[in-house]
This record gives sequence, structure tokens and C-alpha cells, in this order.
Amino acid sequence: MSNKNEDHLAPEDIEKIVKEETSLTFQRFDIDDAWNLGCLLRSEATNRGHAIAIEISLGEQRVFHTSLRGTSAHNNKWIERKKATAREWGCSSYLVGLRFPIFDPPYSLETAPWMDVTRYSGSGGSVPILISDTGIVGTVTVSGLRHDIDHAFVVEVLKKYREIQGKIDPSKDSTL
Repeated sequence: MSNKNEDHLAPEDIEKIVKEETSLTFQRFDIDDAWNLGCLLRSEATNRGHAIAIEISLGEQRVFHTSLRGTSAHNNKWIERKKATAREWGCSSYLVGLRFPIFDPPYSLETAPWMDVTRYSGSGGSVPILISDTGIVGTVTVSGLRHDIDHAFVVEVLKKYREIQGKIDPSKDSTL
């Protein structure tokens, strides 16, 4: 892992992350929500001076993508690896990275000989989009900051968007 402090997270810290992720369940999430969330992520990132790439996918379809000043094509490669990890394990790429050494010691996802490190990454930054009574329908992924900060940023903005979405009447225009 890139942040050695994470090597010593207690099981209750990991459980806190699990609960946080499951609390991000939506009642609905469609292509308009993806656009609105993507715009909110971009606005928040711009306001904070974050040089990140942002992608939202629903199923296999990329429905939102933007890159801010200071990013490169390499950020898109990280997005693909993080997104593949979240889809494969059904939780955030950050959580996979934290759990891997516990479930498969002494390996991290990146050092396990059976893992394809060109396809997967245990680095934070991809969070599944969950719909209640449906399950995972997509992912929100960012790349450009330290991986734990990528994760925290996505979670923070997802929480904010859930609050906004709860105030939107779906029968009316849902643009922010």
C-alpha cells in the first residue's frame, strides 16, 4: 500500500468504512443523476484546486467523464484499474486494498502473484453506486490525489449529492 499508516487500521476502522459505503445507497440513480453528480464532483474539485480526472459509469457505459487541469492520460488508466476492482469485489477499491492483506497475508492486491496489476488496483478512488433493492448499478471514480484522499473525496461528494437528490422532485427538472 502507498500509505503505511493504513497498514495498521483496526478491524473496527475497516467496518466503519463498510458501513459508510452501505449508507450511500440511493433510491434511484439514472443518467441525469450521473450528470448532476459529475458536475458537482467537478465543481467541488475545481473549488479545492484538485487536479483529478472524474468518471461515472452505469453498467458498462461511461456516462460522465472530465479531466481537470494538471491531469494526464495516465489518470484515466488508474480510473480503469480502480473501477475494475470496485466492480469485481462489489465494494470500493479502497476497501479492497485495505482488506486484501487481511484476507490474503502477506500480499497486497498489487503483490499477489495471482492478480493482474495492469487490470486491478487496491488504491482508493472508485466507489460503487448502490440502489436499494437493486444493488450495484455503476461506479464513481476519481484519480489524481493520494488514493485515500481520492476515496474520501468521492464519499464526501456522494453524501452531499444524496442530500441534494432527496430535495429534488423527480417529476420536475433535476438539474442542479
